[in-house]
Amino acid sequence: MAPIFLTFPDGNAREYAAGVTAAEVAESISKSLSKKAISATVNGAHYDLQWPIEADASIAINTMSDEAPALELIRHDLAHIMARAVQTLWPDVKVTIGPVIENGWYYDFDRKEPFTPEDLGAIEAKMREIINARDPVRTEVWSREEAIAHYEKSGEPYKVELVNMIPDDGQPIRMYWHGEWQDLCRGPHLQHTGQVPADGFKLMSVAGAYWRGDSDRAMLQRIYGVGFKDRKDLKAHLTMLEEAAKRDHRKLGREMDLFHMQEEAPGQIFWHPNGWRIYTTLQDYMRRKQDADGYVEVNTPQVVNRKLWEASGHWDNYQENMFIVEVDEEHAREKTINALKPMNCPCHVQVFNQGLKSYRDLPLRMAEFGSCNRYEPSGALHGIMRVRGFTQDDAHIFCTEAQVEEETKKFVTFLADIYADLGFEQWSVKLSTRPEKRVGTEESWDQAEEALANGIKAAGYDYEIQEGEGAFYGPKLEFVLTDAIGRDWQCGTLQIDPNLPDRLDASYIGQDGAKHRPVMLHRAVLGSFERFIGILIESHAGRLPFWLSPRQVVVASIISEADDYVNEVVAALRAKGVRAEADIRNEKINYKVREHSLGKVPVILAVGAREVEERSVTVRRLGEKQTSVVSLDEILAALGQDAIAPDLKSA
Repeated sequence: MAPIFLTFPDGNAREYAAGVTAAEVAESISKSLSKKAISATVNGAHYDLQWPIEADASIAINTMSDEAPALELIRHDLAHIMARAVQTLWPDVKVTIGPVIENGWYYDFDRKEPFTPEDLGAIEAKMREIINARDPVRTEVWSREEAIAHYEKSGEPYKVELVNMIPDDGQPIRMYWHGEWQDLCRGPHLQHTGQVPADGFKLMSVAGAYWRGDSDRAMLQRIYGVGFKDRKDLKAHLTMLEEAAKRDHRKLGREMDLFHMQEEAPGQIFWHPNGWRIYTTLQDYMRRKQDADGYVEVNTPQVVNRKLWEASGHWDNYQENMFIVEVDEEHAREKTINALKPMNCPCHVQVFNQGLKSYRDLPLRMAEFGSCNRYEPSGALHGIMRVRGFTQDDAHIFCTEAQVEEETKKFVTFLADIYADLGFEQWSVKLSTRPEKRVGTEESWDQAEEALANGIKAAGYDYEIQEGEGAFYGPKLEFVLTDAIGRDWQCGTLQIDPNLPDRLDASYIGQDGAKHRPVMLHRAVLGSFERFIGILIESHAGRLPFWLSPRQVVVASIISEADDYVNEVVAALRAKGVRAEADIRNEKINYKVREHSLGKVPVILAVGAREVEERSVTVRRLGEKQTSVVSLDEILAALGQDAIAPDLKSA
């Protein structure tokens, strides 16, 4: 058999016999690496140390210091260790699947009795026993017939079904043993159970889950766990979860009286006055920013005939996410089929197509606060973060290929200013490049990717490449902001699209007098207003920037004799553009302060006999224990300035 050559990250290549394992490769380099090795990356794929390598390849040996592969293996092994612990404690339980998910894993079990919190504690204890036993992990490749016979004999019907679902395309059916316990798995895994940190995991919850997601199949019990490399990382994650629970936008939404949702309108939001104030203030701010940056604003129909969606390609590729509307048109022999728009782009092309466009009209930046509707499964809905009805800060830039780089630079600068105004200083850019299945020439892809990359760099920012993650018609940028407790949210986008203008016959007259196709840049800064407001609420823990807060100031009386002065202060604040309200109820001042603090009112001004006499106020700011006495003129000037939106201050 001919030898193979493996190329290492430093560029050096070594010759090995075909079928060599990554474990043997590590040992050939050094004994210390052999001891530290946990897996390998072979031609970009994650390899178990026990798997044979049959052809020339690039290879990197992974150790626990390699964060991504280490966490994947730890969490994957924990799923198996948990399943083994469950079947050790309750041998009659049937196992199904247990994939790795963000920060951990889950495993679905078929058990008659529901798991209890006490059961989770027992499972954790048994898992630590298994980890401390340091049982070896080994893998074998079986035929389909061997695997089915094994699982039929051991009474595991779900595993039989899974084996039957594996495509018969020559791919190996891998069986893994953790000690004496065995499971069907693609791998990879660690080399023994002791490599899993015994103090780096925790079982979190139990939920119901239908087998294969089919409501006509068995209801299983899904146990979720989180896993990390050590106790410190686990503790940090659990602390973050506690903080996230305090900041949950649904909880704060009730406390601040912002919105509610109900069964009669699934995935739709009932905005209350306070919440709608945030919404319209944010929208007004975005409108001013877009006006200043050269956008024209349009508004397009909510309900559009299927013919447009067929022409744009959405009818064939996105129909399952669309709300279909059938109408009996007068005198029509058949129903007209329409759809609520799930996005604005095809409608914007219709606006562009009205009238002749010249190269002198480009770039044309067309914006819309477009209300869209998309079908989301009920199980995927999440407060105002994941809804069926939403409004995008959507815009499309029609330009020439030569203008893409400058428009990219301009947009990145535009987005950075907005994120800073909204309190997000930390964010990153990801460039998604050409996927395997794509349209267009290699030259056009080179040009598009280079234009985006150069535009980012010209704006003064770095970027991370996401290989192969672009759309089939063009590369894109994703802007990921980091909130106050370290969570990442993908919000902004910039997508190059030469495809839709071509499908919908958009054109402009070039300098040569001929017709040309414009390039279409899809772009958003916030994404959906609903989701972004949820992010704002959680990141700021309800303590929104003063200019954006729906209730900015409450002036509260300490004694009834101060009521007239309270109303005078409120009127003066409103004249300065401050959202102020009076609280002259016959309640103690401490009660009023607690109530308005819970509602996240940024400033409470207390007024008693002394304040009336001195024409002053006692100022208490949200989150501060100390109060201060300030003259009325001084507080009017200060709060009047604070209430001005950032873009108006710099105007």
